[in-house]
Amino acid sequence: MKGLRLYKTEKLCSRTAVSLLFEQGHSSIAFPLRAVYRLHEPGKESPAQFLITIPKKKIRHAVDRVLLRRRTREAYRLWRRSLLYPTLLQTGLGADIAFIYLDKEPSDYVLIEKRMKQLLTRIAQAAEAHNNSPQP
Repeated sequence: MKGLRLYKTEKLCSRTAVSLLFEQGHSSIAFPLRAVYRLHEPGKESPAQFLITIPKKKIRHAVDRVLLRRRTREAYRLWRRSLLYPTLLQTGLGADIAFIYLDKEPSDYVLIEKRMKQLLTRIAQAAEAHNNSPQP
C-alpha cells in the first residue's frame, strides 16, 4: 500500500470487531471529535482500521453529515501514515478506531484536522505505553 489513498482494508466493517471496539475500547476526546480505540494483535490487512460516525440526532441534515464525514476522513487519510502507522509498526500492534462527531454544528476543516492530529498522537502514545508496560 503506497501513497496516501484509503484502501478498503483500512475500513472497519466487521460487526464483531465493532462490538469489541465499543465494549473493550478506550476513549479520547478532542472536541469536536471523540476517538474510541482498541489496540490488538495486528491483522493481515493494515495496521489500523477505522470508522466514522456522525450522529443524526446532532447533525440533522444529511448534506451536513456527509460533509463532516468527508472532512474527518480526509484528515485521517492525510495524517495516519505520519502520526499513527510508524508507532503501530514499531510496537507490533494493530488498532481499531471509531471517530465520533460530538458538536451540534458543522466545524470547518482546519479545526477537524487539528483535532484529528491530536487524537492520532494520543493513540500512538497509548500504543507505546501498551508496548512498554510489563505483560504478565
